[in-house]
Amino acid sequence: MKIVGDSEHFKQPYDNDDDYVSRTEQKRESEALQALGLQLVSLSKTQLDKIELDEFLYDTIVKARSIKPKTEAYRRHMQYIGKLMRSAEIEPIQAALDKVLNKKNNESAQLQIFEKMRERLLSQGDDEIQTLVEAHPQLDRQKLRQLVRQAKKELEKGPESKAAKEIFKYLRGEIID
Repeated sequence: MKIVGDSEHFKQPYDNDDDYVSRTEQKRESEALQALGLQLVSLSKTQLDKIELDEFLYDTIVKARSIKPKTEAYRRHMQYIGKLMRSAEIEPIQAALDKVLNKKNNESAQLQIFEKMRERLLSQGDDEIQTLVEAHPQLDRQKLRQLVRQAKKELEKGPESKAAKEIFKYLRGEIID
């Protein structure tokens, strides 16, 4: 006697195929490639030059900038970029894109570090100058002391200080990680 929910009855030809990819999965992959292409199109030319791309894909991405966004032509062109990306190696492109996009975050974090150094120099004075010079021997102790003294005088008179900005520029220029 056969039961209605028998597993033999409901078997599909692709059940035993490990390489089978559903149409939904294919569409998701295609949309992901198009999204990656959109990220590449939104990069500046210098950022795009840092990513190793196929010459044809590179030219297509550059051409996409000349098409008005939110038009049918732009949508079709983005689909075409997605199609070209199916034949490209995605992992190195994604890694290079992450590196290019994260560079700004690293730069802003570095700027915040220099701002904190400057604030510590202004608040703690000679003790902080000593520890900073020990950590970074390329710094000029005398120049730092002069800038800190000048900045303190200027900050007593008003909210902004030209010497404080010079301290920031000096630290940023001399300390290279």
